[in-house]
Parts: sequence; C-alpha cells; structure tokens
Amino acid sequence: MATTFDPFREMDRLFGQGYRTAGPGPMPMDLYKRGETFIAEIDLPGVDPTSIDIDVEDRTLTVRAERVRENLDDVRWLSHERPTGTFARQLSLGGGLALDHIEAKYHNGVLTLTIPVAEEAKPRKITVSHGDDTTAIQGRAEAS
Repeated sequence: MATTFDPFREMDRLFGQGYRTAGPGPMPMDLYKRGETFIAEIDLPGVDPTSIDIDVEDRTLTVRAERVRENLDDVRWLSHERPTGTFARQLSLGGGLALDHIEAKYHNGVLTLTIPVAEEAKPRKITVSHGDDTTAIQGRAEAS
C-alpha cells in the first residue's frame, strides 16, 4: 500500500514540537496555516526590535530576542514577574517549505513569521494524453 506525504500534516506535527531553549521566560506562539503559507505569531512584548535575531540552519529555525530591564537602583520591589534577559525558541521545520522565502515582521510586540510552502511541494495538474484527446487530471507531487 502506498503512503502519501502531506507537508502540512508534517509541519503541524513538527511545529507542535517547538520548545524554549534558553532564557528565563517563555515565548508564547500561535501557529496556523492560511492557504499555502504557515504563519507563526510569537509574543515578544517589551523587546527591542534590533535585538531580534532569526536564523535557519539545517531545517531548524531559531528566534532569539532580548528584553532589558531599566536600571532601577533606588526601588524596593514589591512584585517582579516580568522576565528579562535573552530568550530563544527553536522550531524544527519539515520538508516542502521555501526556507529562502521566510519573512519576519515585528509589530505591537508580536513577531510574525510567514513561511511559504515550496513550489515543488504544491499540488499541480498533470496532463494525460490518450490518442487525440488530452484530459487534465488532478495530481499531487510527492516531496522527497
């Protein structure tokens, strides 16, 4: 029995395995698929946008950011719950994604990553010819 590879299902599974790698606080994330694009929204309130560093190496996407606390030497803390320091999160990316076309935008404390599906992983029509008739049927390319 033949099995088919679904890059969307694989991405859902792999993104669900994302984890926080370092730092004192979490980086909450929402992940969803719109059309043929995955979108990750990561909450980073109070982070200086110039401290955000994103890289992809060997199908692992890493997001790093830093939140710095003001120097408040003359205060007596009553509550100190907002984490500061350097935060990082890694996501394992599955096959079938256009890693060279990832876009990132930071707005209102939210980092939005747009990760498109690669052209070779998208469904396409395949033409089948038979004699003088040509009929188009729906086909799906398999990702390797």
